[in-house]
Amino acid sequence: MTNSINLYSYAPGSNSVEKHTDFDDFPILNLSAGKDKIIFEQAGYLHTFDPASNETKQIQVGIAADLLELRPRFVQGDKYVRSASISPSAARVVIDFRGEIITVPVDKGDPMNITNTPGVHEQYPAWSPDGKTIAYFSDESGEYALHLYDQNEKSSTKKIKLDGAGFYTNLHWSPDNTKLAFVDNGRSLYVYNTTKGKVSKISSDVLYTPGIFRELFGDWSHDSNWIAYTLITSTNFEQAFLYSISENKSYSVTDGFSNVTSPEFDASGKYLYMLASTDAGPVVNWFDQSNQDMEMSNSIYMVTLQKDVMSPFFKENDVEVIQQTEEELEKKKKAEEDNKEPAIKPLKIDFEKLSYRMVDIPVSRGMYEHLESPKEGQLYYISNSAHSPGPGMLRKYDLLEKKDTLIMSLDNYEISANGEKLFYMKEGKMGVTTLDQSPSQPMLDLSSVRVKIDPKAEFQNIFNEAWRVNRDYFYDPEMHGVNWEAMKEKYAQFLPDVTTRNDLYDVMEWMFSELGVGHHRFSSRGDQFETSESIKGGLLGADYAVENNRYRIKKIYGGLNWNPNMRSPLTEPGVNINEGDYIIKVNGQDVTSKDNLFKYFENTAETIVNLTVSSSANGNNSHVEKVNPVTSERDLRNRDWIEGNIAKVNKATNGKIAYVYVPNTADAGHEYFKRYFFPQANKQGVIVDERFNGGGQLADYYIDILRKPQQAYWNFRYGEDLKSPSASIQGPKVMLIDETAGSGGDYLPWMFRKFEVGTLIGKRTWGGLVGVLGYPEFIDGGIVTAPNVAFYNEDGFRIENEGVAPDIEVEQLPKEVINGKDPQLEKAIEVVMQQLKDNPPKKIERPPYPIKTRN
Repeated sequence: MTNSINLYSYAPGSNSVEKHTDFDDFPILNLSAGKDKIIFEQAGYLHTFDPASNETKQIQVGIAADLLELRPRFVQGDKYVRSASISPSAARVVIDFRGEIITVPVDKGDPMNITNTPGVHEQYPAWSPDGKTIAYFSDESGEYALHLYDQNEKSSTKKIKLDGAGFYTNLHWSPDNTKLAFVDNGRSLYVYNTTKGKVSKISSDVLYTPGIFRELFGDWSHDSNWIAYTLITSTNFEQAFLYSISENKSYSVTDGFSNVTSPEFDASGKYLYMLASTDAGPVVNWFDQSNQDMEMSNSIYMVTLQKDVMSPFFKENDVEVIQQTEEELEKKKKAEEDNKEPAIKPLKIDFEKLSYRMVDIPVSRGMYEHLESPKEGQLYYISNSAHSPGPGMLRKYDLLEKKDTLIMSLDNYEISANGEKLFYMKEGKMGVTTLDQSPSQPMLDLSSVRVKIDPKAEFQNIFNEAWRVNRDYFYDPEMHGVNWEAMKEKYAQFLPDVTTRNDLYDVMEWMFSELGVGHHRFSSRGDQFETSESIKGGLLGADYAVENNRYRIKKIYGGLNWNPNMRSPLTEPGVNINEGDYIIKVNGQDVTSKDNLFKYFENTAETIVNLTVSSSANGNNSHVEKVNPVTSERDLRNRDWIEGNIAKVNKATNGKIAYVYVPNTADAGHEYFKRYFFPQANKQGVIVDERFNGGGQLADYYIDILRKPQQAYWNFRYGEDLKSPSASIQGPKVMLIDETAGSGGDYLPWMFRKFEVGTLIGKRTWGGLVGVLGYPEFIDGGIVTAPNVAFYNEDGFRIENEGVAPDIEVEQLPKEVINGKDPQLEKAIEVVMQQLKDNPPKKIERPPYPIKTRN
């Protein structure tokens, strides 16, 4: 038996099937039939099949081509910057630029490529506090390793083998330049000791969360012996810990009853700052759709690390604390004047009753992130706005002055090791400014950064990295029983003949198909050798009919013109255009049905167009209307379809049954369900339509509401009695499913059946119940989604490649759909009405009012 796809023929008269090829290594692809022969691709070659002789022949094709895409060339542009870090004095910035590590000047000078290794992927650089070393990760050996580059170029780059989960990021140097903390894709935190040459694992998250990586690291203590970090616990909450290098031991700082992030040591070693949230519960449970409109906030806290350190907010001791701090600052100043480094005292931490010493920093609750404390008593943080996407605000709280100050707008930041400069990122650009000051100079100009790429070498690197991404991110470490090493060897044989990036990605797709799993695709195919500009055409939100050599407006899709996503150009205020009108001219150009109507709307989306219309084809009594075409009619047409179905159901059931459509199990589905279920919650039954459902999260939100039982009724002096829960339907429920609904769209009907909510009608769902939660880029920016989460229950790993079968199967025959029918919806109406007749929801009759008098 072979698992490869071969060529077969079917004879309608005899219903017989005949096999014509017997390939057992690679499948037949791209089958095409000519007059008397069939041509197809197999194992990278073209073959012909002659039905008359039943013979297959491999074609020898010789093409003399320039193969421009294989030529080494230079690339440039901000889009190639993947990560960056500032030098200790902020004289230069080190960047990961399309797989090379490059330092660029902040003011004067030239870029310097310190790796210059085409075909090797190097990334995530970090500059040591003394400026002598740049650390980064490199896959030069075929696996990612830690590389330490000597800035003085007196010694060769040191290379440290790593034994983590395979991919690494977020390097953090200790203040004494002897240790490096970092994380891997397995959500583990490590520390590398340069003097001992040893990598130690500190801890790992209990639960996996979405993202390529998760930053566990918080901060180094001033004496380089302690690391503050957080872990995701079994409740999805983050809990803060302190790890002692000398003891090789971790201590918990918080109790797990709040979500704690960004633990940060004060430069003095007296305090540990952190962000904590007590309303995070629904939000951190990220998989549940019920958290879609939930929000969390946090507050800034600090804990005194020594039991004899008073809180800076204990007013009776303000003078004493300030004097003590000023004395310490004076000592530091004198030591600097004497050109001496003040002795670094080992950090002592009193863990007994540590939780009692936690205090709130008097900044109102908000949405904060990224704490930094470069100097004693100074705490920097980013404040974000809940409903305003875009840059956050960098603020500073000063413990001595008890003052909170707004500094500037940014997306992210890093403070230089000398504590004097701020390296910041904003809207895809990078800049450097003096700490506590708004930028006085332009953002960094990276136009002079150019790296030479060697496509042939890159193709090998991309192939290997894509293979490793699957090995290290795929949910099943046994790779569905596939010998993954053998697959690498099997498909690598095509690499010498790959001449374009598209060919490379095709070969990798063949390799990935061996895993036999859904959701496995490229979310990006990397940068392209040639790109073309996409010109958006304008659309009017209408259907047209060809009549009298003109285009006549057959139907206008009504929108919600207060919603930018559902703007209908022909129904906007002041536009006098009606169904039945003829389009005579577009921007003064005469339009007839001999022309393609849409050519007149090229490059007109979101711009004013002068549309000449008339009620007659000859243009009599025409008038010119100014309209603003939209880029897409998708939402307009989708809304029309949904509300058309509501009208159909309402008419067919005499207003007794609700119709609710859910396009996915994420944000849009959550929004649609709220929009259409609650206004119809007074109906006796409901049809939930999840056809074409694109998935997303676990649709507990829908199921929980659909399952709500009747509790009681409430009587008021005026108005009708109220059922509780008021937004609930206790009558029959039907769900429409089809073969295009998948992922969360598989899980929703599975839950609908599991919890016996109602009847499933339609076709078996897609069968894609695995998930994709974030993956690293290749050197060219490509990304493969190797599923890293999969569903199972007491029956094993199911639904993936199976789908959820309906209780009643109904086919949507194209002929019926084209004629305006919806067989599945019609069947749903029939079934739900019969169920309503057989088992109508029970309503409690209001009892007589109580009599509480003894008369």
